[in-house]
Amino acid sequence: MKQTAQAVAIKGPAFQTAEFQIIGNAPLVIHRFSAKTKKQMKDKMETGKAASSKKTREAKATDELYTEAKYVSAEGWEGFNASAIRNAMISACRLVGFKMTLAKLSIMVIADGWDKEEPQIPLIKIDGKSVKQEDIARVETGQPYVTVRAAYHQWKAKVRIRWDSDQFTIQDISNLLMRVGMQVGIGEGRPDSKKSAGMGWGTFDLGSSKEVKA
Repeated sequence: MKQTAQAVAIKGPAFQTAEFQIIGNAPLVIHRFSAKTKKQMKDKMETGKAASSKKTREAKATDELYTEAKYVSAEGWEGFNASAIRNAMISACRLVGFKMTLAKLSIMVIADGWDKEEPQIPLIKIDGKSVKQEDIARVETGQPYVTVRAAYHQWKAKVRIRWDSDQFTIQDISNLLMRVGMQVGIGEGRPDSKKSAGMGWGTFDLGSSKEVKA
């Protein structure tokens, strides 16, 4: 049979992976959605019972709330949701005029492990010790209440990022992550918070970086 040449219009994917060290320069404050609250919402949904307008708050120790606020891996170490870094890098693209839709397809964060309570949540390991943080906050109605969260005052992490090398160079990724640390942040009270201008939390400096095999 006679062979014919084929023109290839679509180039195959070419990805690179590198490990970056991030070093906190402000507290990292974590507040995961309570698994118990999720269960209560699920029970109400399944039973069809209407929510009462007159609620009696269940008594709960602040230590329990502090424990529930943390992400803990199946291996027992504490971390933060890996999607926080990816979402922050996508958000930072607005600062440099790069299309966020392309960044969504081009940047991935490799998890160190998975949450023990909700194994669908990917985690980055935090190198640091958490403390209980209690703050006065307000619900949407304006009523004040005490919120209990986990805070890491001296913290760092190693973040492995995989990216499309047709869209970004390693220097692009490094600069984008640097902007995340300075201008976007991660966790509660970050500069890029959806509901406020932030509390000055969740920022970091960029340390060493090295390319690694995928």
